[in-house]
Amino acid sequence: MRTVLSIVILFCSTTWSYAQTIERFSIDSGGASATAGGIEILYTIGELNTQELSAANTQVSEGFINGILKVKLDTKLFLQGPFLNPATAGLMNDNLRSLNYLPTTSPYPDIATCDASVFSVTGNNAIVDWVWIELRAANDNQKLINGKSALLQRDGDVVALDGLSHLVLQAAPTNYYVVVKHRNHLGAMSATTIGLNENTATLVDFTNSGFATFGNHAQVILGSGNTALWAGDTNRSDRIRFSGSENGTNAIKDYVLADPANGFNSVTFSSIGYLNIDVNMNGNAKFSGSGNDSNIIKDNVLAHPGNGFNSPTFTISQTVPNN
Repeated sequence: MRTVLSIVILFCSTTWSYAQTIERFSIDSGGASATAGGIEILYTIGELNTQELSAANTQVSEGFINGILKVKLDTKLFLQGPFLNPATAGLMNDNLRSLNYLPTTSPYPDIATCDASVFSVTGNNAIVDWVWIELRAANDNQKLINGKSALLQRDGDVVALDGLSHLVLQAAPTNYYVVVKHRNHLGAMSATTIGLNENTATLVDFTNSGFATFGNHAQVILGSGNTALWAGDTNRSDRIRFSGSENGTNAIKDYVLADPANGFNSVTFSSIGYLNIDVNMNGNAKFSGSGNDSNIIKDNVLAHPGNGFNSPTFTISQTVPNN
């Protein structure tokens, strides 16, 4: 594991007593990274905003981070689940919003919050759910530069927490891999890096079948020809399985049978709310019976282009590299 350090360069030169050096040409006004031996140097220029972070065996000491360093995205994506039986052609369903199941606190690592009034908007711009957007380093698509919670509208637009604005992430204007994730769908990543800047919101359209994504069959192709994130990751394992060990259908069954409201332990019982096992995101999760969520997983597994033998034990794996 490499050790990651963040340093400050403030109108001065620094003499290094180690063999690793940063060549003068690598220093710029926005900050970047350089690697020498097993040490990676992350440097920025700007105002003070220090913090200490640690994960596993890696420690990060964050130095002078310039709040002006930011990029703007116009990201679009579809989720397969709320597109399975759309109430309006071309738009995802927003049942979780209309049933008042959407939480004002994000389910993702930054635990971001929004005002409840954001969920009062209807029509094309109604909010479907929370999503997670990542930027990864151009020289290493496993290295997370920044990630942020955002809101997804019915027409596929990913917006900031006000429910309207373009998403802005703190990062130096340069090229990044862009990753989109959802709590019970498989994430996807751009196949190549994309140039992002502060002044113009760069379009990153995961709904366009012509947009290249990393890995094979990273997204499902909808009947409309658009692409969407695969639905069915009910246990947050970054994979979709209908049968076999740790499959997604058992996650649905276990939850439904353990639901306190299911007094008769019926396998056809419907659990309601904001649930990861609710594959089509209609607010109603079912293991068995009409309209159950287990069949969505089965259909995806059997119809996957990579499942040449139509095996029910086939696994659909997320193509986004682990970080």
